[in-house]
Amino acid sequence: MNKRAIWVAAAAAALAVSVFAAQELQAPLRDKWSAQEVATIASMRLKEAGERPVDMSNAYEQRTEAATLGRALFNDKRLSKNGQVSCASCHSATGQFEDGQQFGKGIGTGKRRTMPVMGAAHSPFLFWDGRKDSAWSQALGPMEDPAEHGGNRVAFVKLVLGQYKAQYQAVFGPAPELEKLPEDASPNGTDAERAAWAALPEITRDGVNRVFANMGKAIAAYERNISYGESRFDQYAEATVRGDARGQESLTLQEARGLRAFLNQGQCVTCHNGPLLTDHAFHNTGVPPIDPRNPDRGRIEGLKKLLKDEFNCLGPYSDAKPEQCGELQFLNTNDAGQLGAFRTPSLRNVAARAPYMHAGQFASLDQVLQHYATSPKAAIGHSELARPGEKHAERQTIRLSAADIQDLAAFLGAVTGPVVQPK
Repeated sequence: MNKRAIWVAAAAAALAVSVFAAQELQAPLRDKWSAQEVATIASMRLKEAGERPVDMSNAYEQRTEAATLGRALFNDKRLSKNGQVSCASCHSATGQFEDGQQFGKGIGTGKRRTMPVMGAAHSPFLFWDGRKDSAWSQALGPMEDPAEHGGNRVAFVKLVLGQYKAQYQAVFGPAPELEKLPEDASPNGTDAERAAWAALPEITRDGVNRVFANMGKAIAAYERNISYGESRFDQYAEATVRGDARGQESLTLQEARGLRAFLNQGQCVTCHNGPLLTDHAFHNTGVPPIDPRNPDRGRIEGLKKLLKDEFNCLGPYSDAKPEQCGELQFLNTNDAGQLGAFRTPSLRNVAARAPYMHAGQFASLDQVLQHYATSPKAAIGHSELARPGEKHAERQTIRLSAADIQDLAAFLGAVTGPVVQPK
C-alpha cells in the first residue's frame, strides 16, 4: 500500500471514529432533565470550585517551604501534652483526613465529630460551630484544647524553635528572642499556666503568640494542598451537560434516581449545593442532642468565641487588612436562628465518613435520610425543616418514601472520589 492509500485509510478511520462519537453524543439521553436541573447539576461539578481562595490573613500559605514545615508539624506527636497526639491522629492521611469516630479522641474525648481537612480553604468558617475563620487559626485551637493535644503555647513554641528553628526562619524570618521562658504557660491552660503567662512581659507574650500563629499558618499551607478528587457523579454531570448518552452510564439507574430525589423531593440541594455540596452556612435541622438535658448550642456560642479570638482575621496576628475581613465584620450576632445550628458539611466522600452529624448521632446514611424524612422538632432553638402539616415560609415538607431513601443513599455513594494530597 502506497503512502497516499495509507493516508486515505487513516483519514477514513478517523472520520468513522468522529462520526461514531458524534452519534454517541446525539443519542437520546438515558436520563432526561429540565434546563433548570441541568444548570444545577452543572454547578455541582467539582471543577466549578475553581482555584482555592487566597486567605489574605495568611501571607505564607502558598509557599512550598511553609507547606513542608506545616507537614512536619502536622505529624509531630511531640506537639501534645503526652507526646502521643498529632494533628494526624484525628486527621489521618490514610483515610479521609478524619478519624471515623463518633467523637474526636486525643488526650481525652471531645464532644463532636472530627471534620475532614479537604475543602477547608473554601469555607469562611471552620469547626461545626464556626468559631474559627481561617485554616491557620483553626489549627491552633486543638493544640491547647484539654481533650485534644492538651498542651500550652509556650511549650509548643519552645519545641518549634528548638527542633525546627532553621525551617521556621526560612519561612517567617528571624525568630523573636524568647529567653528564660517558663516550662509551661498559656492564657488558656491550668491555673498555674495562666499565672505563668500573666507574669511574662507583654513583648514576650507577643513574641510567643507570633510564633504560635505562624505554626498554624505553616500547617494551613500544608492542608491547602489536600483536596477532593472527582467522583463518578462529576463524570455524570459533565456528560449530562454535554449531552453525552454513554457518559450518563457513570451513574447506575438507582443512583440517577437518587440524584433526582436530591434535587427535588428530598430538597437536599437547598443546603448541599455548589461544587463542594455545601452552602458553608449554619442550620438547625432538629438533630437530636447527645445530652437532652444540656444540648449543644452550636453556632450561637461559636460566634462569641470567634469574635473574641485574638487569632481571627481582624486580630494582631492576621496578615489581612481590616477591609479584607468582610465575613467577620458583617456577622449577625443577634440571629436567634443560630441557636442549635451547625455548619453544613460537604457531602463529597460522605459515604466513607460514618458516623454522621456534629456528634455522630447517626450511624448510617439511611438513618440520616430518615431523620430528614421525619423532620422532628428541635430540642433547642427552632428547626428549619417543615414538619408534615405545618405551614412554612421557606420550606416544603420533605416527603421521602423508603425507595427514595435507598436511592438517595446510593447516590451519596457516587459522590466519593479520591483524596488528593502531596506525595
